[in-house]
Amino acid sequence: MPLIIPAIESEAAPDPAIPIPALPPFLHGTPDPDTRIHNPSASNWSLSLSKRMLDLSVAVPVLVVFGLPMLAIALCVRLSSPGPAFFSQQRVGRGERLFRIYKFRSMTFSRAPAGPSLTHDDDHRSTGLGRWLRRLKIDELPQLYNVLRGEMSFVGPRPKLPQYAGIANMPYRPGIAGAATLAFVREGKLLSRVHPSQLDLFYALHIRPLKARIDVRYMRHATLWSDLRLIGATFLACLAPARAPSVLRRVSTGIRAFPPQSPRTGSSAESFEVANHRA
Repeated sequence: MPLIIPAIESEAAPDPAIPIPALPPFLHGTPDPDTRIHNPSASNWSLSLSKRMLDLSVAVPVLVVFGLPMLAIALCVRLSSPGPAFFSQQRVGRGERLFRIYKFRSMTFSRAPAGPSLTHDDDHRSTGLGRWLRRLKIDELPQLYNVLRGEMSFVGPRPKLPQYAGIANMPYRPGIAGAATLAFVREGKLLSRVHPSQLDLFYALHIRPLKARIDVRYMRHATLWSDLRLIGATFLACLAPARAPSVLRRVSTGIRAFPPQSPRTGSSAESFEVANHRA
């Protein structure tokens, strides 16, 4: 069964599907930084000047039209909770170069790290306004600035934190929308079922490798038309969330078997299984 839904497949020759059992088993192993995909190939469109020109020709008018609404959103974020209106963070870009990504802030502000770097739908650190911004992907609008700077494209693998990067020496720009992001559109729901102390391990063992394979397979055959279909499918997924794709449901079936923790009465480290049973 192919990992990319038909709505975003390109017309290129089909690539062999990557079997789910190829992923590391749920009960064995530890995150290995060397399991990344190295030097992937890319379609001519993915590396073309035409794609870059299309990015610029869309980003400039969108910023002009939505400039004032974006300022209004920034003001709402600033007034609704203490902290800056924008969130910035270093991510891995083309050729493993680091760049600073920009978003509207959707979580409570803290100068010191507070909790895991991964977030999920029920994360208590999210603000009321931030939950809506993230659900509709409005928090990503400031990344149009990254597109103008040439650090991102409209379509490409989502830029990752250095510790979560699954593609080494990536020849194409990361994107605002991507094949793996669409396949894992309900990722927040999935991660909300994992105990916070296990989030990094779970992501590194299962989600990171699968996302990297989906993105590499898509970018290998990407065309102008497949990019346009992917953008349209992403827009519809934000407005009308659908049932989670089968690839995501297959991963979620193993969560309850994920390395359990010893129950500790009254402890914040008690296992997710125990807490869920009580709820």
